[in-house]
Amino acid sequence: MAGLPSFIGDHGNVQNPTMIFRLMGVDSNTFWNTYGPNSIMNMQISQMIAESHANGSYYLPRSKVFLFPGTHPGEVLCNCTRVIGKDGRELNPLINKDFTEAETEGRRQAREYERFFRDHLKGFEHAHIIDTGVQVGVRQTRQGVGTSMLKNDDVVKGAKFNDGIARSAWPIELHSGSKPKVEWLFNDYYEVPYGCFVPEQGENLLFAGRCLSAEHEAVASARVTAQCFSYGHAVGHAAALCIKEKLTPRNIDGESLREILNKDNARLD
Repeated sequence: MAGLPSFIGDHGNVQNPTMIFRLMGVDSNTFWNTYGPNSIMNMQISQMIAESHANGSYYLPRSKVFLFPGTHPGEVLCNCTRVIGKDGRELNPLINKDFTEAETEGRRQAREYERFFRDHLKGFEHAHIIDTGVQVGVRQTRQGVGTSMLKNDDVVKGAKFNDGIARSAWPIELHSGSKPKVEWLFNDYYEVPYGCFVPEQGENLLFAGRCLSAEHEAVASARVTAQCFSYGHAVGHAAALCIKEKLTPRNIDGESLREILNKDNARLD
């Protein structure tokens, strides 16, 4: 963070990383017709995974898994792993030993889920891994301290802001501890204020992405890819406005930036 104020998760505790992988060779019609169209796997599959993990037949630490149809015939994208340390703690990718352990553990789990799916799921009899993520998926490391901070309650209560530059209905999805915590927003959304991307100290700087200024559980929603697209959209316009109007980021009026984003189809209003 260039020496500027920042913090790491909840007093140094971060959400655990993940390892996404893809399978090919799936008989997609058989699979989806058997288990239904929902990408969040049903209780039947979750129970099979939990029982197989408990009896030691496989190492499958996460029972609620997401399987998505890919863009090619017979392809499935798998969000399945729960990557934690051998000592049971969350791995911090800022620490090189933790990062290395996450890389190896994530790929080990991918192979175990591949083996389980092939052995037990209809349509997966000939499935095989074609790739994993190029590196482990990092959910959280440092957060910048901004002129505003997205609070946990802002997410839960669907807070709206005059300088909101992004909106999200994604739940708090906290991958930490023995079981992920999920807190849904029903028929509502929250907004992320512009100040979450303006450093409290330092000039001519902006930050965007999952490093936004936000509390630990708020990050568990705000870190997700679609929201980060919106942050980049807003910060790009803010940077352009700084050059055009000879402003510093902290002197940009967030409401005016919101208007610019709306003109560029952000649909915030």
